[in-house]
Amino acid sequence: VQLQASGGGLVQSGGSLRLSCTASGPIRAINTMAWYRQAPGKQRELVAAANRGGGTDFADSVKGRFAISRDNVKNTVALQMNSLKSEDTAVYYCNADLIPLPDYVSRKYWGRGTQVTVSS
Repeated sequence: VQLQASGGGLVQSGGSLRLSCTASGPIRAINTMAWYRQAPGKQRELVAAANRGGGTDFADSVKGRFAISRDNVKNTVALQMNSLKSEDTAVYYCNADLIPLPDYVSRKYWGRGTQVTVSS
């Protein structure tokens, strides 16, 4: 099972970026797909999460600016980031809590990080 993320880059303050992540491989089911981020010198933190039923959760710092969406058929999750601020600068990681075949127990998988840099 692999998580492949894309979409990071450099953007000016107030701009927008969209991150995408696709889970591939032998997957029985995906429970939650999420985005985390880690800024230099800080701990990794949850940015946004989407469960299989459509429920979402956001960090307080991004509420009203970021949106998360997922496609349960294509096993993808996207993070639309608007009104970006310099404090959003971090490495963003895709995460999935999923059940790989032939197992019946879920595990967490991480994609490689993608750098998001917001210049002021």
